[in-house]
Amino acid sequence: MIIEERPADIGNFMVGRLLPFRGKRTVGPYIFIDHMGPAKLSDTQNIDVPPHPHIGLSTLTYLFEGSMMHRDSLGTEVEIQPGAVNWMTAGRGVVHSERTPEYLRHSDKSLHGLQIWVAMPRELEDAEPSFQHVEAKDIPYWEEGEVTFRLIAGTAFGRRSPVSVYSRQFFLEIHSTSEQQLRIGQELFGESGLYILQGSIESDGHTYTPKQILVAKDTSLCTFTIHADTTIYIFGGEPFPEERHIYWNFVSSSREKIAAAKQRWLEQRFDPVPGETEFVLLPDQGNRPV
Repeated sequence: MIIEERPADIGNFMVGRLLPFRGKRTVGPYIFIDHMGPAKLSDTQNIDVPPHPHIGLSTLTYLFEGSMMHRDSLGTEVEIQPGAVNWMTAGRGVVHSERTPEYLRHSDKSLHGLQIWVAMPRELEDAEPSFQHVEAKDIPYWEEGEVTFRLIAGTAFGRRSPVSVYSRQFFLEIHSTSEQQLRIGQELFGESGLYILQGSIESDGHTYTPKQILVAKDTSLCTFTIHADTTIYIFGGEPFPEERHIYWNFVSSSREKIAAAKQRWLEQRFDPVPGETEFVLLPDQGNRPV
């Protein structure tokens, strides 16, 4: 299956939406992927996503370029920089904002990265919210000839990322400086998707280029040619037995829990982000900050 990147508006910033897709709602536990940028922002343009809520998922923010300030209702305040991983687990409910750091707000800047939602196992959907920041230097990295690997989350190739995931999954970065044939199916499990950030790959006589996700029919047969100067991301894992529902920023195996979270946000009964007073309205209310 080939999923093309589609434009989506997240407020004052356009992104390329990759998941969910009408023909494929999830890949393993991965339920939502946005490709942010690459964007060049002037000294008067800034990213400002006001406080908004999540339930039933973990968010994974991974930047290739630029910087973003994360603040949440747990009291976390941390700057996300390229190569680091922000892993926020919503559980029963968390609120966060994402903004250009203060020191960059009056200068030219860039932003490029991925924002990902990973659904939680049903028995953990009501867990206490938590936050983990893993520096780039702590992400497992290795080389095999002219191919480099980073295990951003989960387990693969006998290695484990320090990111605290809640189900069997993997999220890998692979970069090659020369044309190579890769056979990695035996290292993967469950379902897998392949996203091309730059360059191209070839499989079964077809060439695939950036802004596409390829979903493998059989993970164990994951063999392809990666061309020179190509970077790809492979993600997936064991799918859950139950369907996951999505409404706005809420993910759950239960429609009732989503309805309850919607009402809780309408009544502003989520814990607030310290120091921030504006918030994003529900889509039914116009989805604009107040």
